[in-house]
Amino acid sequence: MLVIALAGLTTLTTAASAASNPLAKVKVTGVAGEKPILDFAKGLSVKKTTSREVTVGTGETIAKGTRIIFDFVAVNGRTRKEIETSYGSAPASVPLDKKQVPAGLVTGLTGTAVGSRVLVAFAPKDGLAKGIKGAKKSDTLLFAIDIRGIYTPLTRAEGEPVAPVAGLPTVVLGADGAPTLTIPATDPSATLVTQPLIKGAGAVVTAGQTITVQYVGVIYGTSKVFDSSWKRGAPIDFAIGAGQVIPGWDEGLVGQTIGSQVLLVIPPDKGYGTQGSANAGISGTDTLVFVIDILGAY
Repeated sequence: MLVIALAGLTTLTTAASAASNPLAKVKVTGVAGEKPILDFAKGLSVKKTTSREVTVGTGETIAKGTRIIFDFVAVNGRTRKEIETSYGSAPASVPLDKKQVPAGLVTGLTGTAVGSRVLVAFAPKDGLAKGIKGAKKSDTLLFAIDIRGIYTPLTRAEGEPVAPVAGLPTVVLGADGAPTLTIPATDPSATLVTQPLIKGAGAVVTAGQTITVQYVGVIYGTSKVFDSSWKRGAPIDFAIGAGQVIPGWDEGLVGQTIGSQVLLVIPPDKGYGTQGSANAGISGTDTLVFVIDILGAY
């Protein structure tokens, strides 16, 4: 997803004045709440990432560091062809933090308000066009962004501890909440095990929502950590109950509450199936163990 690719780019930007803004000639039409239509001459190009506020929102003002929920459509400035859009699916969410998203996005959206519609044109030197089918590295990418709301997930699971269940993997939490698992010597369950370790007091997670989680994944029997958002230093967002993650996650996390920490023991048929996942070192017979903090949902 293109929004994911925004992370890690930190090119500095300068918002142009209204008179000289190359986005002034971009015509934006469409009903509020629906995908905007962008009309401009082919060959739109900027040397510095540039923004323009099309519609001024009336909601809460957005500060640096704020995590926002937004819809977007991305268009190639050279060809005018649409690259990607969130309209018709789940909105996106990112923190306005230059360590996690391009500086141009932070500069363009900071100080606007919920309800605003903002154009952001990313300059070729930001490298956002790299890897996009049909795009050249010299292309400018134009985003139209509708800011839907402000989102503040938890930083770690919080709630009532649940007594450990005998025979399941045990978990010790570090000072930052990162779990370390100990796998028992017994054989794993042949069916999905869903065991809350902390019962959060938040709303119930429903299918189709996007949730924010921290997690660690271990291969049963080896204690090998094959993936960890804690090690990467940031939580992730994804749609739940929508077939975008392995079945064990869809089945195990829908119905849990925000703030919960959940242990999942996932047999192969609820994980990566008989094909496994070579990139992660998972075979088709591996049972997986996850500890997941559910930090928020939207």
